[in-house]
Amino acid sequence: MANARKGDGQTALITGASTGIGLGLAECFARDGYNVIIAARSEGALKEIAGRLSRENNIQATPIAIDLGVPGGGDKLAAEIRARGLDVDVLVNNAGFGIAGAFDAQDEEGQIGMIDLNNRALVELTHQFWPGMLKKKRGGVLNVASTAAFQPGPYMAIYCATKAFVMSFSESLWIEGRGKGVAVTCLCPGLTSSKFHERAGTGGLRLHTLGSSMTPEKVAEQGYRAFQRNKRVFVTGFDNRFLAKLVPFMPRRAVLNLASFVLRAA
Repeated sequence: MANARKGDGQTALITGASTGIGLGLAECFARDGYNVIIAARSEGALKEIAGRLSRENNIQATPIAIDLGVPGGGDKLAAEIRARGLDVDVLVNNAGFGIAGAFDAQDEEGQIGMIDLNNRALVELTHQFWPGMLKKKRGGVLNVASTAAFQPGPYMAIYCATKAFVMSFSESLWIEGRGKGVAVTCLCPGLTSSKFHERAGTGGLRLHTLGSSMTPEKVAEQGYRAFQRNKRVFVTGFDNRFLAKLVPFMPRRAVLNLASFVLRAA
């Protein structure tokens, strides 16, 4: 069929899909014919986005408002999806947040909250849908990490550690899914123009004065293409890829000092 699209007959679940990279990824999947389930906390924004994606791409877009940061949120979302008679072929774990500042200056709730959303919810959802992907021998998982995954991050210690977990977990799944028709990609964006930095409080960090920022739409497009090629890890931007490849060859203390310099206030 000349007009067949890659995602016809499949459904992609995208978390954190109301803004930024998550919204961009939802648009990429919808354009390629995937039905999409978009999840985030903002019900009004999700309904508007779902309506637009449906009209523009002739697909079914289902909005589900949920707080995945609550323990059991991933399992609850999976149960809601199944209650609606839907299934998930591709899982995009994009929901997450960061907090900038020294560890001793942060409250425990925020630090544990990052682990809950960035890691626990991601594992819950993957556990729910991964067996079905293997059984059907199609689909896969696209996990959104960060260039923060490649080294410890003094002054963003927990955030960087959660993203290192995401990359390690993704690479293991990539091996487990290899040769079984299931793709796994860990997308590692660098500095991105999104609302992430408002919540994280990173606006005053040297990070913003040292590097250029990429739009979330461009990050999403590159990440989507990488997933379709089953790239194990994909880092956006030439400079980011160069630095990520350089880290293993640098003395560990130099890596820590550099990260500390970049992640402190200018």
